[in-house]
Amino acid sequence: MAPLAQVLTAQSTSIPAGKMVLSIHQQTSQAAGFKGSLEGWAKAGIKYVEITATSLDTFLKDESIATAKRVFSDNGLTPVSGAAVLGDIWIPGPARAMSLETWKKRCEQFATLGLQKIYCPSITNQRVTPEQEKGVPDAVRESGEIAKQFNLTSMIEFAHTSTHLATLPTALKVIREANHTNVKPMMDFFHFWAGRSKFEDLDMLRPGELQHVHFQDILDVPRETIDNNGRVIPGDGAAPLVKILQKLKEKQYSGPLSVELFIARLSNNPDAQATGAEIKQKCEKVMQQAGVL
Repeated sequence: MAPLAQVLTAQSTSIPAGKMVLSIHQQTSQAAGFKGSLEGWAKAGIKYVEITATSLDTFLKDESIATAKRVFSDNGLTPVSGAAVLGDIWIPGPARAMSLETWKKRCEQFATLGLQKIYCPSITNQRVTPEQEKGVPDAVRESGEIAKQFNLTSMIEFAHTSTHLATLPTALKVIREANHTNVKPMMDFFHFWAGRSKFEDLDMLRPGELQHVHFQDILDVPRETIDNNGRVIPGDGAAPLVKILQKLKEKQYSGPLSVELFIARLSNNPDAQATGAEIKQKCEKVMQQAGVL
């Protein structure tokens, strides 16, 4: 009976097929910590969450990975993805060896916690040489092979501030060249709309190809000056969120809309319940307008 019970539990907490669901990224309530953020959001009615390796590491200084997993089950939460922020993991070179070792560690931790997806943003300021560029698909394939060992999907988050893989088209090109079943694209609204990507780039997505979304609004300021403080709760900015969501629906995206914010009034606030309640109210209004709730 135990295996059947586990299956039923997994089915009851999985994301409904063909649906977009609201999620919150732990960066948004950083001051609340691993347990505090999850408990607070659950009280606010949030059901899907995204964890960060830094919050998990702090929690594991005094607690076990089994205890961390119970925080999800005790609060009726489904972890949808985990962030592993590692330097130059997508670029061949000496810096990558250390990143790969940490990637393996994160894959094992996240799989133990019941996650199915792991991602790393493209964060680098080095100028990638043509010779290095040739090796990028192999580097991406290797990360996917490691993730596959733990039944995880590996995802690249293109970052508009990076000197490599900074747009949706370049990320899609590399992922498709790598051609690994466990490597998929994701998209961050901030990096998409504040960067050099164009709305028309969304037409490049194949139906069902996109695997994960970070959901934010963006202040109406020049793109050249915008930074992480320009990310705001959906509905508080000027980005065409409804139009983008409707296009993602057209492209058959189903999965989390995970709110990742860095603004101090939220990330420094230990009251995760208040943060979760504000995010839920504002995001659901936008999702209803787009017809994806």
